[in-house]
Amino acid sequence: MSDTSHTAYFGDAEYTFRFTSELIFELERKTGAGIGQLCTRVFANAFTHTDLLETIRLSLVGGGVAPKRADELIATYAVGRPLIEIQPLAIAILEARWLGKPKHEAARG
Repeated sequence: MSDTSHTAYFGDAEYTFRFTSELIFELERKTGAGIGQLCTRVFANAFTHTDLLETIRLSLVGGGVAPKRADELIATYAVGRPLIEIQPLAIAILEARWLGKPKHEAARG
């Protein structure tokens, strides 16, 4: 099975971002869009603020961060930040789930 996680520095530390199927269902519910439509919106700069915030928040939970802590991280490091700072992270998270890690990256961990 392909690794669909993404690891990146966010706010105060490096975190793993991961979507399980259950969290994709929750993301679809929160954003009102299917995962394909959501990816299209985010990749094409036609996203809502909620698309970005919920992508990051829910994938933090999927990566092992407690839900309350994920909420705190989003409130502190995403809500008031320029969109150009948080969109690339949301794109990377969604790309990892959509495409999996490139073989050379997955081999490194």
